[in-house]
Amino acid sequence: MNDSPDWRSRRWAATHQRIYDTALALFQEHGFDKVNGGQIASGAGVSVPTFYAHFPSKEHIVMQLPSAEDIGAIVASQPEDLPLGERFRRAAPAWLAQWTPEVMKGELVRWRIIATTPGLRTRAAEYERATAGMFADALPAAGTGVRPQDAAVVNAYMVAFTAGVLAWADGHGERKIEEHVLEAFDALEGR
Repeated sequence: MNDSPDWRSRRWAATHQRIYDTALALFQEHGFDKVNGGQIASGAGVSVPTFYAHFPSKEHIVMQLPSAEDIGAIVASQPEDLPLGERFRRAAPAWLAQWTPEVMKGELVRWRIIATTPGLRTRAAEYERATAGMFADALPAAGTGVRPQDAAVVNAYMVAFTAGVLAWADGHGERKIEEHVLEAFDALEGR
């Protein structure tokens, strides 16, 4: 039956992916700032309200946050007895190792759009702070919340992580993303 919840969720997912793919292609061809929601909707064969039902704005297509569950799993995978900076240094490659070649290719496209759009590049800092907050919230706390010094360490490593990812995008993915991220961590640590 075509009205089953499973069918509707597959249809929703297919429409979502079509809008996403269309938007990325348009952003690559014309530049992020020269594309509007109506053009994306038209290219994807959907109405403008349907576009906005899937993405609150065109920015939400390229600016994405990991889920709190994903961040929690990465934090939990690291030994609690390690210094926080070392835990972050080890967590980043573990996170990136989850990316299949197909995901890596898609992430490079998305991050190239961010890297080449000054407004998005600036907005990346806001998303970086939100991700740092999720990371800090996932840390085991002694019932008192995150210590200010831990929040500072997490934020500093997120800045370095974003700098590494942007360097990877700026370099068109010619070197491994992990190399860029670890170099950014090295710079942060004065290595």
